[in-house]
Amino acid sequence: MRTAPLNLAWLSALLWCAVASAQPAHLLWPDGAPGSERRHGEPEKVVDTYVSNINDPSLTVMPADPRHANGAAVVIAPGGGHRMLVWMNEGMVAARVLNRTGVTAFVLKYRLARDGNSTYSIERDAAADMRRAVRWVRAHAAQFKVDPDRVGVMGFSAGGELATLVADHAAPAPIGKVDAVDRYSARPDFQILVYPGPLGVPATAASAAPPAFIVAGSNDTCCAPPSIALYQQLIAAGVSAELHLYADTGHAFNMGQRSERLSDAHWPDRLADWLADGGWLVPGGGKAGVPSPASSK
Repeated sequence: MRTAPLNLAWLSALLWCAVASAQPAHLLWPDGAPGSERRHGEPEKVVDTYVSNINDPSLTVMPADPRHANGAAVVIAPGGGHRMLVWMNEGMVAARVLNRTGVTAFVLKYRLARDGNSTYSIERDAAADMRRAVRWVRAHAAQFKVDPDRVGVMGFSAGGELATLVADHAAPAPIGKVDAVDRYSARPDFQILVYPGPLGVPATAASAAPPAFIVAGSNDTCCAPPSIALYQQLIAAGVSAELHLYADTGHAFNMGQRSERLSDAHWPDRLADWLADGGWLVPGGGKAGVPSPASSK
């Protein structure tokens, strides 16, 4: 069973996130996303802590405490089966946890391919939103005091599919009218995959993929197999990768707050260790010998 202090810690994080969720959203395309211009400005649908009907992809910026900020940045893509976004548990709570390590988080609202009568595609529209988000963070790095050479992606389940599509596959040309943001690289410097879905595995550009941290539950019939397959492919390609596969654990344990097992409840501690070991929490740091995607800008 989980200990009382851990419960109190998560309660504190949830209360903090409830306030922080009022942060303004920054539209990735101010005049409307390519292919979604006619739905520009259409209200999103919010039920409890889940968000759907997303036509204007955006980022909510969750800055680290200036006293501890180290310049690292992570774009977070919540899961939800491409039907909705698990906005609180896989978005805002994740951002708060990253903030504690000095990382500034950018929580992504992306277009949903399986939401009602959606005409969007995962590979075309949702992945374009993720790539645009990485570019947008680099383009606004000075504004948010982050290092454009230490920009990672983090994805849960369906969001993990987007993370792999962006990190491990060659980026197509930007869709729509090219602007200043599109001049930046869409390839992240590192990737954090939390029970990622199968789309995007195997990788088509594994040898050029950034370092990866992968976590899943051994009983997750959806997402344990692709997690293992991707890890093996990255290792075979010579890419630094770390896999945590927790026994007797299924899908959607979020940042550990939904687990009754101490091992997977504390998996964010292993992530913090990995970020530190890789040098991502140190100004000017990063995995030795791994070329920075931003260097191709």
